[in-house]
Amino acid sequence: MTTVAPDGPETPDTPAVRRAVRADLIEIHRIEQASFPQPWPFSALESYLGEAGFLVAETGNDDDDPPAVAGYVIADTVPNHGTPLGHIKDLAVRSAYRRQGVASALLTRALEVIGETGAGSVKLEVRADNDGARKLYRRFGFEHRKTVPNYYSNGEDALVMVRLL
Repeated sequence: MTTVAPDGPETPDTPAVRRAVRADLIEIHRIEQASFPQPWPFSALESYLGEAGFLVAETGNDDDDPPAVAGYVIADTVPNHGTPLGHIKDLAVRSAYRRQGVASALLTRALEVIGETGAGSVKLEVRADNDGARKLYRRFGFEHRKTVPNYYSNGEDALVMVRLL
């Protein structure tokens, strides 16, 4: 399941992106629950700890505004006829930080991590009605390749989008 809230252009305050750590999991889970009608369980998020493509965007960097998890992405690769295939599995941004370049920063870094594996392309699934996410992904060069009917448990279709690296 990949979905993302609408995101705007990069700003000078683009957050720092780093690998997720155990201490981030509760905030990541809260963002997941607030962002999706069928959120991943805590254990699923936890299972990606230590993976290079489990990243968080952090905002706030002074005493008045301590660092906080603004969003996260989970990306990995799978074997694909000898060349790894990247997969953006999950991407979400806390509502207060949407349209501030957080999803763009996360997606940029996730694509770099996937590229370092030698993957030739990256895929993702997005809800057919998630216009903001589709717009973001198109801006990053993803193209709609196919539609999977009834992909989500509520019967909603998913669009499979792919980008060459």
